[in-house]
Amino acid sequence: MVKIADISLGNFPLLLAPMEDVSDPPFRFVCKERGADLMYTEFISSEGLIRDAAKSVQKLDIFEYERPIGIQLFGGEIDSMVEAAKIATQANPNLIDINYGCPVKKVVCKGGGAAILQDVPKMVAMTKAIVESTHLPVTVKTRLGWDEKSKNIEEVAERLQDIGIKALSIHGRTRVQLYKGEADWTLIGKVKNNPRIQIPIFGNGDIDSVEKALEYKNRYGVDGLMIGRASIGHPWVFNEIKHFINTGEHLPGPTLEDRVNACYTHLVKSIEWKSEILAINEMKRHYANYFKGIPNFKPYRTALVMSNNLNEIKDLLETIRTTDFTAAGLQLS
Repeated sequence: MVKIADISLGNFPLLLAPMEDVSDPPFRFVCKERGADLMYTEFISSEGLIRDAAKSVQKLDIFEYERPIGIQLFGGEIDSMVEAAKIATQANPNLIDINYGCPVKKVVCKGGGAAILQDVPKMVAMTKAIVESTHLPVTVKTRLGWDEKSKNIEEVAERLQDIGIKALSIHGRTRVQLYKGEADWTLIGKVKNNPRIQIPIFGNGDIDSVEKALEYKNRYGVDGLMIGRASIGHPWVFNEIKHFINTGEHLPGPTLEDRVNACYTHLVKSIEWKSEILAINEMKRHYANYFKGIPNFKPYRTALVMSNNLNEIKDLLETIRTTDFTAAGLQLS
């Protein structure tokens, strides 16, 4: 049984990675229904939170059905991160997660995310201050290092464990790599197999098939996997991986009905959480992902993206549900 402090996560948990503009409550709902064991909010700016910025505060929204759920924070100033952790604690998540991995320039240039990989003493000091500021378990997500010459994750893991973090998620790339090239799990495995490391180690990066999930579980010995991009438009990935690990067999892929149902649920939950206009606009970036790989789907995708009318979108989804896409040359009536 894998546990973060007193949070039980099962024998080999699958975590939904925090993804900006993706892992909001509506998306988390469809992933939770389909097997995600632990989820995180989108990352929240510490500066935005302590200044009561509406966008940052809204990201604190969590719901009972999501538990266990972590609130993820990022920032470059220790005092601001401590204050943000105190605010996040009041939202009553199951844990606080610190983002030391985001490679995006606008985050890094302010000292947040992966920027702190260049200053391990500051990372340790910041983490220690956050751990001491909350009664909740504190976890960290980070990368192998800043660049090829400074892959310091083994040192980082030991030092962060020593000052009290309860789990560590490691993305198998450096900051300089961004999301390019192939994730290197070798160092993730070394961290996990270091006899000094007693906290759970979760691996992240390029888990895009059930076969790879099982292979990396066995090869590197991690306590669980964090799934990011592979879940976008395909929340079934969590149950598919679990089934393959347990049985060695593939679950059938989602049917057209499954896809429509997930997409519709995502839309409805978005409307409940935001507003109809905002939800309809933001769902437009998800349609292509939910129906990826379906032949002759382009006219329907275009119609979904062009529509700003909820009843029209519902009708389109119902039409899609009953359409035979194996026939060539389909057009919308």
